[in-house]
Amino acid sequence: MNPLKKLFKQTAIYGLATVLPRMLSFLLVPIYTAVMPPGTYGEVTLIFSWFAIFNVFLAYGMETAFFRFYKESEYRKKVVSTSLISLAGSSMLFLLVGLLFKDTIAAVLNIEPRYMNYVLGILVLDALVIVPFAWLRANEKPMRYAIVKILNVAMNLGLNLFFLILLPKLATADAPGFLGKAYIPDFEISYILISNLIASSVTLLLMIRIYLRKPYVFDMDLWRRMLKYAMPVMVAGIAFTVNEVFDRYLLSELLPADIAKVEMGKYSACYKLALFMTLFATAFRMGIEPFFFSHSDSKNPQKAYAQITNYFVVLGSIILLGVVVFADVLKKMIVLNASYWDAMSVVPIIVLASFFLGIYHNLSVWYKITDRTKFGAYISMIGALLTIIINFAFVSSYSYMASAWATLIAYGTMMLLSFYFGRMYYPIPYNFRKIIFYLGISILFSIISFYIFDRSLFVGIPLLLIFLGLVYKLEIDNLKKVFTK
Repeated sequence: MNPLKKLFKQTAIYGLATVLPRMLSFLLVPIYTAVMPPGTYGEVTLIFSWFAIFNVFLAYGMETAFFRFYKESEYRKKVVSTSLISLAGSSMLFLLVGLLFKDTIAAVLNIEPRYMNYVLGILVLDALVIVPFAWLRANEKPMRYAIVKILNVAMNLGLNLFFLILLPKLATADAPGFLGKAYIPDFEISYILISNLIASSVTLLLMIRIYLRKPYVFDMDLWRRMLKYAMPVMVAGIAFTVNEVFDRYLLSELLPADIAKVEMGKYSACYKLALFMTLFATAFRMGIEPFFFSHSDSKNPQKAYAQITNYFVVLGSIILLGVVVFADVLKKMIVLNASYWDAMSVVPIIVLASFFLGIYHNLSVWYKITDRTKFGAYISMIGALLTIIINFAFVSSYSYMASAWATLIAYGTMMLLSFYFGRMYYPIPYNFRKIIFYLGISILFSIISFYIFDRSLFVGIPLLLIFLGLVYKLEIDNLKKVFTK
């Protein structure tokens, strides 16, 4: 099969595994914004921001190291068992330390101590399935991967619906038995965490088979080499996650206490409208990461990498313009409470930032293939530093708009730095004229539609159709070559 065609096929399935669950979880946004005021929702987003950061810390780059070493056939069994033992051991140690010092940790994270048991349990359960999911991807089993991921979020969604919508209606004062006692007023955040904990537990049970394989072998030399490869990836991952979610924490710390979580809730809800770009970029990344390694030894892989980036920019430009044009339509479907809409002005900025991040992931092939993962750490650390500096300098004056611009500047800088260093160490023949053309036109049309004509569909839809016509005229022949023999 044409390797690009195979890539798009696997990306479509991984996209299903990523997009459909995220779309199911996307339904949680209208539920949360309907049953919780912005302040309470802001507290939820703060907890989930820490989830994102600690997930990277608990993985410590072993997923990427797994892909790097698993491709060498003589290491495969040792890579699996060594990775499983490493992550299981570190997760148990984290759980022990977390339980011993949970009050101190809660104070540092600005989370109420009553939520810490749930938080620790969810983090450990999610860490224990990192290697099983990586094994499925490395062995090109996207369907099983997709099924487990979808079941996880479907269960999470169902439990949220039960606890937040159905249970309050069923649990009346005179209701008999369990339902009369199960509902606890003002318990929404705990219900959300309980739903996540149950879903994560079931996911581990579904993936437990890989833990039951024997024999277990812990290769110390292999583990050291994997850690050497993985540590820069972890640093890069933490820095990247700081770029993605740490602005919520900074908003909670830098704004006056009486409005901090309210502003954070508004910002987080409207930020969700960028999810369509995030879903596309994530699905694409999950398809290309194994592809990068498996084709690194093929003849002229740089040409394939360049084509992949070109297609990503074309499709991402369409998504950028589409989300911006229909932003007002989407907000009424997703953010049901109008009190959150004050933050709609961040939407084009965040969608463009997510697009830049997706391009960065495509450009990052050079340091992964050449084992220069330290560059990924350096670049992400620069992005994280920009995020923190801009937020500290401007949040007190401009609130969440400063956070949005910080995200865009950080990701844009990371994209440019990766391109600059990539040209030095692993030149790839990107079609710069095409990339700049599509990116420039989509940004220009987005500005015209959203800011100049105030989100008017009578202007936005024609601009979107014009852009689609340009893409069809310029790309139809190339796309036919990819998807046909």
